[in-house]
Amino acid sequence: MSEHIQLSVALCRIGFYKCLQTLCCTAPPSPRPEYDVVCIGLSGAGKSSLLSRLCNEISNGTVPTTGFSIKAVPFENAVLNVKELGGSETIKKYWSRYYQGSQGVVFVLNSATSDEEMELSRSELHLALQHPQLCALPFLILANHQDSPAARYLPEIQKYLELQPLGQGKRWVLAGSTTNNMDAVKESFSQLISLLEEKEVQLNRI
Repeated sequence: MSEHIQLSVALCRIGFYKCLQTLCCTAPPSPRPEYDVVCIGLSGAGKSSLLSRLCNEISNGTVPTTGFSIKAVPFENAVLNVKELGGSETIKKYWSRYYQGSQGVVFVLNSATSDEEMELSRSELHLALQHPQLCALPFLILANHQDSPAARYLPEIQKYLELQPLGQGKRWVLAGSTTNNMDAVKESFSQLISLLEEKEVQLNRI
């Protein structure tokens, strides 16, 4: 419970800081569109490492996220404000409380993990794909640690996750990822941005 209280207090602080920024800052707004994205996945999937590398952060070791963190990840044509939620059992049950306001979802799984962990990842992904606040949003599903000898191939992962039947009618991208090939990771995020742009165009037409 204490971890949940810490999450709530931190979220309030971030909201207060953003309000002050809006009221007090005189800097011109970013010319690039910004999208709010939630990043979820079990502990050990590699969410923090991927996001840190995308932000060009240099670290000797990435500490697993215990609550949540927010990073502004810049790309050529957009900025993604990524809210990464910790994947531990004590935090996972509160994920849905932090979905509000999300425009897209990044789900990271460890493609080289045990069958039991893969089953847990599949269950969490299915819950996210069917959640009322996420079901209409574009998903980027990253099968991380593809550089591991034990990594499963993407077609196997897609079949195991049942993405074709469950994801029918939804907008999703499944891609392999590894911190050793950040160009490929950036390309995957670019595909997500394209889906976000399509969604924005559709909303403007309504």
